[in-house]
Amino acid sequence: MLPVFVYLVISAALSGTLAYDPDMLQDLCVASPSSGVKVNGFVCKSEANITASDFAFEGLAKPGTINSSVGSLVTNANVEKIPGLNTLGISMARIDYAPGGLNPPHTHPRATEIVFVLEGKLDVGFITTGNKLTSKTIKQGEVFVFPRGLVHFQKNNGDKAAAVLSAFNSQLPGTQSIAITLFTATPAVPDDVLTKAFQVGTKEINKIKTKLAPKKP
Repeated sequence: MLPVFVYLVISAALSGTLAYDPDMLQDLCVASPSSGVKVNGFVCKSEANITASDFAFEGLAKPGTINSSVGSLVTNANVEKIPGLNTLGISMARIDYAPGGLNPPHTHPRATEIVFVLEGKLDVGFITTGNKLTSKTIKQGEVFVFPRGLVHFQKNNGDKAAAVLSAFNSQLPGTQSIAITLFTATPAVPDDVLTKAFQVGTKEINKIKTKLAPKKP
């Protein structure tokens, strides 16, 4: 019976470790990014130097200026903006969409995301590993969940601006935009990989790379 119990304890511990950010082991562990020490997360700032500003952020209060080619803007409120989130396993973001704006297909490798519509109406969806699209139109006051690691998107097909608040079960969910990842990686993904994967020629691949290349200051 003891081996079974030990197995169950180890299994539970491992599943918890893999499911979300590690649990905190003290009341506070405000991030100290400038420490220079590399850990899974951030080293704790000295408690004597902690202030209320370590737990506050005003960046989600109002819409940002959208100037991207896809017509959307993501404002993150994660541990990089709010040091007090370190070890707490949560974060937020605000996403603003111009009319016709798109938050392109992307993934969050370390978190599930839930969005709450502040204004407007959005067509949203995610794609499972079985290649099934689950999609819905959501409007003001409604929520939608994007499971951890799955490719998902949001599109404003209306003629008015839209916005959502997102919540994540990670202090730093990470974001991989599918197009940006494949076509602007450094070093570059070899052209023969991309041409084979997308069944197009080098000319088309180079055209996409040119369109997605970061704008020079």
